[in-house]
Amino acid sequence: MDVPIRNIDNLRAEINRLKEAERQQSTAISQRFSSLSSVFSTIASIFPKGNPLTGAKGFFEQDIVSLLSRIVLPFTLNKTIFRNSNFLVKTLVGVLSQKASRYINEETITSLWDKVKSLFDKKEEERPEHRAIPAFSESS
Repeated sequence: MDVPIRNIDNLRAEINRLKEAERQQSTAISQRFSSLSSVFSTIASIFPKGNPLTGAKGFFEQDIVSLLSRIVLPFTLNKTIFRNSNFLVKTLVGVLSQKASRYINEETITSLWDKVKSLFDKKEEERPEHRAIPAFSESS
């Protein structure tokens, strides 16, 4: 309200108006959250839903590796590498790691593991065999 308060009566009238507005708003909020389903729908609206056009998955439709990376990646980075950083750097790391965790899923971890495993398998194949005379050979 843009009416200037010039005396005590104007002040009391404004206080009464604000108290009435507070009562109306609290009644509206209590009606909105009167049922259990409305409380759950409000809580569920916090989590993003999947978009079939972009192919994005919802929060609960991800695999366990993606869900863990959303929590573990920012926590680990902030506790190890960015330990003595300020609030803004830690917030930026949290936001960027949340974006990066979209690309970390079970398939990428499996393919990375297979690549590392294949590097060690190649090293074992390249070893020369021991060229000794077998125990049951014809020469003995």
